Amino acid sequence: MFGITDLTTYILGTIFIILLPGPNSMYVLSVAAQRGVRAGFAGAGGVFTGDLILMTLAATGAAGLLQTNPALFAIVKYLGGGYLAWIGLNMLKGAWQGWRNARHGTATPVAAQQVDASSPFRKAMLISLMNPKAILFFVSFFVQFVDPAYAYPALTFAVLGAIVQCFSLLYLTVVILAGNHLAAAFRRRRRLSAAMGGSVGAMFIGFGAKLAAASL
Repeated sequence: MFGITDLTTYILGTIFIILLPGPNSMYVLSVAAQRGVRAGFAGAGGVFTGDLILMTLAATGAAGLLQTNPALFAIVKYLGGGYLAWIGLNMLKGAWQGWRNARHGTATPVAAQQVDASSPFRKAMLISLMNPKAILFFVSFFVQFVDPAYAYPALTFAVLGAIVQCFSLLYLTVVILAGNHLAAAFRRRRRLSAAMGGSVGAMFIGFGAKLAAASL
């Protein structure tokens, strides 16, 4: 159907991959916990846009340049890894300041200091785009389920991409609602809020290090 060779396997693989924790979902969770549902969905929109760009690159074969050009892959992966690490360091800094404020009884809200959520759409899109492993994943994963004999390969890629986006929307909606639910607890317990920000910041640094160490 639509040139997809094994739809069931593709759906199961997509669900499993989306459920794996990553910088996109962690960022959306943090934004939703700090600024609410609306900002969370703005971040989710950035994730969808970034993924759409990566899918388009995969469908047109442009992402394959990374596989044939190790120097270009190295540049992109170090830029992406550095960007994720920079976000993580800023979150750790904000979490440390929040912990100190909570310890000394400072009345200033600390949650907003833990992640720069001023432009959730743009930042979430950059987080999605600066991940060469994701580009290579889209290339290798999609190709396995595209029937080379099908007359309309663009339609096949469009359907495969729509499936990914639908499951991503469902997952990120749950993440956003969970983050919004946690917001009330964070406002009451500023040390808990700081601890969450620090944990997510450490995860971003880990994502950056893993990306920088990635190989073709």
